[in-house]
Amino acid sequence: MAQKKRLLADISLKGLDIAPSQIRGAVRIVPLIRRNIRGDLRLNRRSYEEDITIVNLEGQLTDPGIKYFSYVPHGLVMSWTDDGSPVASFGGQILKPDGQRQEYGCASVRLMQRMAKRESANQLRFLPLHLAMEGFLSLFFSGPTIAWREYSKYALSHGLGSRYETAVSGRYIAGLEDALRVFEIHEQQVGVLVFVAESLASAFVVPTPEDYRALHTSLLEDFYGELIYQYSLLYDTTWPMETTIDESKINSLADLRGAIVKMRQDWASFQGFMAEGLLQRQLNSQIVYTAGSFLLQRFITDLQPKQENYIGEAIIRESGELEYLKTYRLSEAQTRRAYLLSKLAEHNWNLEATAKALSQTSEEFIARIESAGFGYLLNQAVREAALKKTKKSRR
Repeated sequence: MAQKKRLLADISLKGLDIAPSQIRGAVRIVPLIRRNIRGDLRLNRRSYEEDITIVNLEGQLTDPGIKYFSYVPHGLVMSWTDDGSPVASFGGQILKPDGQRQEYGCASVRLMQRMAKRESANQLRFLPLHLAMEGFLSLFFSGPTIAWREYSKYALSHGLGSRYETAVSGRYIAGLEDALRVFEIHEQQVGVLVFVAESLASAFVVPTPEDYRALHTSLLEDFYGELIYQYSLLYDTTWPMETTIDESKINSLADLRGAIVKMRQDWASFQGFMAEGLLQRQLNSQIVYTAGSFLLQRFITDLQPKQENYIGEAIIRESGELEYLKTYRLSEAQTRRAYLLSKLAEHNWNLEATAKALSQTSEEFIARIESAGFGYLLNQAVREAALKKTKKSRR
């Protein structure tokens, strides 16, 4: 019961200050400043050079079971102390080999075990964003829980089967590389909110300023949704946002100082408002690993088809303070797929009950399943009958 209370319910920037944004083209980067740097948790990047990575999610590397395939440019190594003291000699630890490298002609492959793997008493390796994406792909993966006659033999035997989603490397987001190169990094900065054409592309937070400086360019190696990629190509500027100081009220340096503080507070409030699709949004979270007083979790926002929706991962303290955050914005198509699966699971995979709950006919709901790419879950007779009835009603 104690751990359930520690599940991440929403994203709060408690302990973080939002600094004025920096803009280049359509990219707006908002620095996040941490007031209290503790140093008892650190993150270090471990680069991989292979063309593709295969992660065995169960058992040993060579064991059969569910596997995750993707291009993985780097992992993160989490180091912590149990007594609150700073992590000693960070970056100088002797690390065990991470997985196996194999060559297959023109391609190289890395075989790895688990998304999050403990390497020593106080060290954990995990794969950023892929941890969240694998959780998204596994949602309702087992398929129908009851052998309803409408489902295909494949669905009843294998559930959803092999699932995949596509994304775009940060190097293809127009202007992002240039923005990361030229923007100023603040002294206490530990993260950023990245906007492309004023749409939140990523939220990224790490424990210390040293970690952020080392991981600043890793945002280019992250993956982003198709919508963000399209926005970066369609727009070359951001919305004009200006704030001014009333000169008539400035009679001393103290007045000027107070006006600047007020202006920065207004900027922070507005930039937080821009990210309201993520901040303070209700989350469905899952604890992935407990590391002393820290919890590594992955999450998905409550799915709203007409709103922004995100998946991500976070590390929080027992106090609820956010130490690490990385997010990915789902596309509309990805949201629709997850929403349909969630509604089917909510109604025990009963087609009629789910259609009724969504105020649709069974035929309309079956057409919706087809358009989402899940038609293979239904047996052919049901699909043909629904198509025939739909055509007849249109005459």
